[in-house]
Amino acid sequence: MTFLWSVFTKPWSTLPGDALGRLVSGLGFTGAEIPVRDTAYVTPGEAGRLLPEFTARLRAEGVEVISVASDLREPVFAACREAGVPMIRVMAELGPDGYAASVRRARRRLEDAAPLAEGYGVQIGVQPHHGRYVSSALGVLDLLDGLPVGHFRVVWDAAHDALAGDDPRITLPLVAERLGIVNLKNAIHVRTEPAGEAVGGHWKPWFVPGSEGLADWSAVLGQLAELGFTGPVCLSGQYSDPGVPVEKRLVADLAAARGAAGAA
Repeated sequence: MTFLWSVFTKPWSTLPGDALGRLVSGLGFTGAEIPVRDTAYVTPGEAGRLLPEFTARLRAEGVEVISVASDLREPVFAACREAGVPMIRVMAELGPDGYAASVRRARRRLEDAAPLAEGYGVQIGVQPHHGRYVSSALGVLDLLDGLPVGHFRVVWDAAHDALAGDDPRITLPLVAERLGIVNLKNAIHVRTEPAGEAVGGHWKPWFVPGSEGLADWSAVLGQLAELGFTGPVCLSGQYSDPGVPVEKRLVADLAAARGAAGAA
């Protein structure tokens, strides 16, 4: 299968576009998701001014921007249209008022953003995430039920699918109609310290190289081959152990992913 192999550039979020483009292409990627956040080189407030030139710099290095990780404010939609960025990726956050109320609130935000997605021609991609977010692909699919498929997509994530206890051979076909981007990262559970007085539950996610985690990347890529998916596959560059440079791990994980895709 041929994918647009991409990387989430959060580890280098303060770099200007030309330096980031050289780094990303040098690692072997031809696509990138970039953060548009207050801590990044391109902020939501400056997106209209900075994002078009930023993406042009990446394209000059052979790197296409597949999405931005940001929020659903109108200036971000406008900047994405101007820059030719097709998607804004978000997550559905859970609040202290419980899951059902949080999902209703997230749904209202998405409904409020629907006219912006349609008017600017920029998709909204919702990613599951462990912890204080809607954590399963099927939960995201339920959240998006009834919203226009052309404007609202699922950003499926291998690590969070595994952390949710799901199987890509089940979840990927179920979200296939809305599948926009596939994220590849991997995780295990490790004990938290100190254990405290509670009985059980002393575990937390620990993000590891692709070959070491709960998610079966070969099964993921094989399922994508069955579905005929040729969209972006994005390596997230998230590793909990800082002892090895993220760039070194990404090169190894990209090689592993390419090999698994070739065998699919």
